[in-house]
Amino acid sequence: MKTKIVLVHPPLSKVSEPPAGIAKLAGGLKVNAVSYQIIDANAEGIHYLLGQTSFANEWPDKWSKRACKNLEANVAALQNIETFQNKSRYSRAAQDVNRVLNIAAKPYGATLTLSDYANNLLTPARSADLLRAARMPDNNPFYPYFSTRLMAVIQEDPEFVGFSVNYLSQALCAFAMIGFVKNINSGLKIVLGGSLVTSWATLGVEENKFSGLVDEMIAGAGEEKLLELLGGENKKRNCAPDYDDFPEQLYLAPGFILPYSAARGCYWRQCAFCPEKTEETPYQPLPVAQVNQELTQLIKKYRPVLVHFLDNALSPSMLKNLAQHPPGVPWYGFARISGELADEDFCIALKKSGCVMLKMGIESGDQEVLDKLNKGINLADASAALKSLKKAGIAAYVYLLFGTPAENETSAQKTLDFIVCHNDCIDFLNLAIFNLPIASAETQNLETDRFYEGDLSLYSSFRHPAGWDRQAARNFLEKTFKKHPAVTPLVKRLPEFFTSNHAPFFIWQC
Repeated sequence: MKTKIVLVHPPLSKVSEPPAGIAKLAGGLKVNAVSYQIIDANAEGIHYLLGQTSFANEWPDKWSKRACKNLEANVAALQNIETFQNKSRYSRAAQDVNRVLNIAAKPYGATLTLSDYANNLLTPARSADLLRAARMPDNNPFYPYFSTRLMAVIQEDPEFVGFSVNYLSQALCAFAMIGFVKNINSGLKIVLGGSLVTSWATLGVEENKFSGLVDEMIAGAGEEKLLELLGGENKKRNCAPDYDDFPEQLYLAPGFILPYSAARGCYWRQCAFCPEKTEETPYQPLPVAQVNQELTQLIKKYRPVLVHFLDNALSPSMLKNLAQHPPGVPWYGFARISGELADEDFCIALKKSGCVMLKMGIESGDQEVLDKLNKGINLADASAALKSLKKAGIAAYVYLLFGTPAENETSAQKTLDFIVCHNDCIDFLNLAIFNLPIASAETQNLETDRFYEGDLSLYSSFRHPAGWDRQAARNFLEKTFKKHPAVTPLVKRLPEFFTSNHAPFFIWQC
């Protein structure tokens, strides 16, 4: 059967697990009898560049020579659970593999890491630069890979090529690939989707912004729109993801990680500056029976070492379901602080179900800041939850956010005090400086300016009401927060480049 569409996951994103968005599309297309082909150009492209760059004698510095010489061993180390028993060994392997990627990008005037891609002259926040990337695809470091890979599938004459773009780090590479495809076959229709495209749609960006390159832009969940576009049967909706076309050996992890979403959107959706609220994404949980059935089938078929729940936040009802119906393999995901997590018996039940780690956005240790941001979090509950999770043996991966309009230096110090008091209950800390979403309704109460020079910028800079600007917040983080002896070990424990995607594997070794 002739391929109807080629679905492409472009560079660059973390290469620890297969892309869930395309797997979800694949599941829907397969069930509804639409022929397709999958290309994880991110994973394939990274492996290609690593293989082409590993010639140690051409590099003068010792680090580059060592990294190239030991590349094969370091890649294997990141795919071996024993490496995660030793953080120093893991860090050496990750940094050396990253060094080889960085070398590959230098001739192209770009910075390439295991978690990001940036061009020294082009920005993904400017449509003119994306168009320029499309006009000059051979200026992209992945061109030697994708020119051959895409040429092969174009010759099979599909009707559509779809690109799933979820991160800014993918946009320039995606458009370089689109430009190449259009140069070869200008009549081939290009479909652009993914969460970044959804954010662009919120800004009012349409296909005509990329006239001559993009034929269809799909915002939000793309299954039904794609089936409509491809003339599929659409007999079954909300199908399980299909990972048949994602070989385990492509990913830098000690076994196959199964990404799975039990819901779309966020069940809380009230936080100030929340993109889910701005983009008017509805909360759509799958029926519990469907979740249990799909997980059972997917785990039996793919035998993952870990299930990664992708929900913006696992609802209390879903957590209860997982406690009552264990998936049968270790799992982790994001959860909001709640009374349920403050219950030690409930956390023990989660642990017995296979939960190894929960990610939680505590954001601030100042209750007044949390209330102003409408986070719906009580610090007393947060304290109890951290203690209960610790007793149950579930790792806490905590997110903190500095520089919000509600924060000042006194608030930031309270956050430090909270973390110091609970440092023995926290396994990993993810620290971030606040970015003001450009489409957020809260921008009306702030004096704003451009964050990036570009018509696709997702963020605004703003004058902080208390003078606690990004630089002040960053100085506090670097000079005070991270230097505290109770905090420094938590910051150093964070896995390089892969962060939360690799964090659970360290917990198994504790």
